[in-house]
Amino acid sequence: MPESETPDVAGANVTDVISPEHAQHLRLLEALIFAGTQALDEKELAERLPNDADVSRLLTDLADLYAARGVNLVKVAGGYAFRTAPDLSEKLKIEKPVTRKLSRASIETLAIIAYHQPVTRTEIEQVRGVGLSKGTLDLLFEQNWIRPMGRRRAPGKPVTWGTTDFFLEHFGLASLDDLPGHEEMKAAGLLDPRAQPPIFRAEEPDLPLEAPEEENDEPLAAEEQGS
Repeated sequence: MPESETPDVAGANVTDVISPEHAQHLRLLEALIFAGTQALDEKELAERLPNDADVSRLLTDLADLYAARGVNLVKVAGGYAFRTAPDLSEKLKIEKPVTRKLSRASIETLAIIAYHQPVTRTEIEQVRGVGLSKGTLDLLFEQNWIRPMGRRRAPGKPVTWGTTDFFLEHFGLASLDDLPGHEEMKAAGLLDPRAQPPIFRAEEPDLPLEAPEEENDEPLAAEEQGS
C-alpha cells in the first residue's frame, strides 16, 4: 500500500504522506487516550510512546481525524481525552425521574402545611416543637408539593405556604377535604402514635395554630411567585 494512502486509526484514509511508523504511533496514541481513566497530558503520553514519536504532531493529526466524528479529541484539565461532539450532546441527553425518600421532618412539615394552610415557617416550627431547616421547605417546593400563597400581615410579613394541585394529584386526592384523619396517619406510620397533642386540624379543631382569615394575608409580589 502506498504511503499516501495509509489507513488511519478511525477507518478513513490520510491523504497526507505519512510513514507506517507514524500511522502505528497514531493507533497507539488513540488506544492510550481511549483507555485512560482521566485526561492524559503530553508528558504522560510521551512516556508510553516510542522515543521517536512526535507527540505534538500526533495529537494534532488525531484531533483532525476525529474532528468530523461523533467524538472529538479535546484538551481538558491540562490533558487530552475523547468527548462527545458538541453538536450531538443534546441528542444524547436522557432524563430519568429520581425518587427521593422524604425525611421524617419533610413528612411532618408537608402534613402541617396540608392541614393548616396557609401557614408560615414559624407556625410550622411551633407545631413541630423544633426548628425547621431551610432545606426542608426547599425540597417540598422543588417537588411541586407546596407553593407560597401570600404574606401574613404581621411583623416581617412572613410568607405563608400551602399545597399545590400536584400535591392532590400525587396523593390521589380530589380535594383537601379528602385528607386522612389523625388515626389514619398514625396507622400509615406517618405520625408518632405517642405524639400529643395531635397536629392535624381534621381531628383537633381547637389547635393553638389557627389558619388566618383570608383578609389577614396579602398577595406576593410578582417576582416572588416563583421563589
